[in-house]
Amino acid sequence: MTNPARPGHGAAWTVDDLQSLPDDDQVYEIFDGSLLVSPHADVFHGAVANRLRRLLDRQAPTGVLVGQDIGVSAKRSTYFVPDLFVARETAVDRGGAALDPADVLLVVEVISPSNAGRDLVLKRHEYAAAGIPLYWLVEPRKQTLTVLANGAGGYREQALLPVGAVYRTEQPFPLTLTLADIF
Repeated sequence: MTNPARPGHGAAWTVDDLQSLPDDDQVYEIFDGSLLVSPHADVFHGAVANRLRRLLDRQAPTGVLVGQDIGVSAKRSTYFVPDLFVARETAVDRGGAALDPADVLLVVEVISPSNAGRDLVLKRHEYAAAGIPLYWLVEPRKQTLTVLANGAGGYREQALLPVGAVYRTEQPFPLTLTLADIF
């Protein structure tokens, strides 16, 4: 594998630098100017994310987009690609290299054993600091959904739901999820 194109010596990575990276089997993200590289998710991880996306899509109101494979960036030197997001449709219409966190209503990460710390600690902190109202953590191996809501001091756990639960909420829009349909 060749090394990805790099910014000048000592320079921090930015969202703009991502355009020069190869289209390969890696997920490229940036934290505070440092490039983070992860392999694409395995089949089980992808299936869980896709099942949840379909469930959210079916219930999303007009003007709300449920999506994947688009990054979120509050500043040029930090950029994350959540497994799923819910955003105002107008955010996508504006285009650009990444979604503005002000337009994102929910981010969802499906936890992988290989980089769980990134989702549980780093992204949790950064998404909260960016002002994203809701963060869901889906743990396929434990078959749980953790619902976090942003408030004073960061995200606080609203619910920890096991596979047998039915989750009803008004945020980010009125919806009902049967967790057994995800796993």
